[in-house]
Amino acid sequence: MKTRNQIIVSLLICLTSLSVRAQHLSLDSVLSRIVANPALQAYDAKVSAQNAYAAGAKSLDAPKISAGQYQTPYQLNPNTGSFMIQAEQMFTNPAKLKAKEDYMKGMSKVTAEDKNYLKNQLIAQAKQYYYERVVLEKKLTLLQNTQALLEYMLKDANIRLTYGKEKLPNIYKAKAELFELDNTREQLNNEIRQKNIQLNTLMNRDKQTTFMVDTSIVFKDYEIAVTDTSALSNQRSDIKGISRNIELQQLNAEMEYSKRKPDFGIQAAHMLSYGGYPNQYILMASITIPIAPWASKEYKANMKGIQYEVEELQQKKMDMLNQAEGQLVGLITDLGSKKRQLKNYQENIIPALQNGYKTALLAYDQNTGDLPSVLNGIKDLQTARMESLDRLQELLTLQVAYERENESN
Repeated sequence: MKTRNQIIVSLLICLTSLSVRAQHLSLDSVLSRIVANPALQAYDAKVSAQNAYAAGAKSLDAPKISAGQYQTPYQLNPNTGSFMIQAEQMFTNPAKLKAKEDYMKGMSKVTAEDKNYLKNQLIAQAKQYYYERVVLEKKLTLLQNTQALLEYMLKDANIRLTYGKEKLPNIYKAKAELFELDNTREQLNNEIRQKNIQLNTLMNRDKQTTFMVDTSIVFKDYEIAVTDTSALSNQRSDIKGISRNIELQQLNAEMEYSKRKPDFGIQAAHMLSYGGYPNQYILMASITIPIAPWASKEYKANMKGIQYEVEELQQKKMDMLNQAEGQLVGLITDLGSKKRQLKNYQENIIPALQNGYKTALLAYDQNTGDLPSVLNGIKDLQTARMESLDRLQELLTLQVAYERENESN
């Protein structure tokens, strides 16, 4: 017999397992955990790195210090030559440093939009997996209802068999259909486990963690929405990413244009003369002349190339807006069609099959019908309900696709 402590431990283990099984995650809870995905955190690190690089953009070149003999003859003569200490410093034009800093800060803005684009894709994946899990749960519930009907019919048929009012092949047919549900249930449970793994992967947590989902579904009236390209420009992170790239190229152009500005330098030296001669010094200022024709070719060519790159990005942005608008219009059409199909299943097809099943069952109860007719009625009703759930899944998939394209999370 178990000791008291063993019993307490067993109870605690059972309670722990029950609490784990009872864990409930709503769709919003899942989406809020997507930020833990390593791919998004990698973008955060990249943004931090680019901002760190930008912090050093205004740094000047290191000063240069030199020391040694100056104008000292090879033949030893203590009365000629000198020992010189020299320092040099170049001062980059502040306009150049400011342009470089702005350009490097602009790079992190592009990376931030890339992160937002990936986040939108991950959220769409999470929604898709979550809705698939919800539909699978609904199918399991439907399976349990069908099993209850078949078990009732099998029990009734066995009673009738004892009185010679039922045939043995019909009993076996009912048992076969009941056993067939086990395979379907196993397949559904396996798919649920797969969705759990996929969702846990997106949330970056233990892949085997089980949880319950909220099976209530909210349909959005996207089929009556009107596409607006200006709104898409402000919502879609990939399109905003192109806009940030255009801004970045404009900053790049400003950085190239700043190269026409001169840099400044200063040079100072002190010479300790040998042989009693007076000490000497050097103090000189320097300035670069970047507008010289042979020096200005590079930044002029770069500015011209940047103009073409900006034009390419603008055309790409227009193409993406056009493609996105077409995708949304197509999704709106599909959403309306799927809703009408789902409504037809719920209001016409399933009620008609329910009436057919009830009619067959009534006839069976009155000994004017047979068991195969009832079993066929149950199977046809289950098939229609399963197909209705398939249409529901297709509708939810379209809804997720619309939200992904419109980025309305």
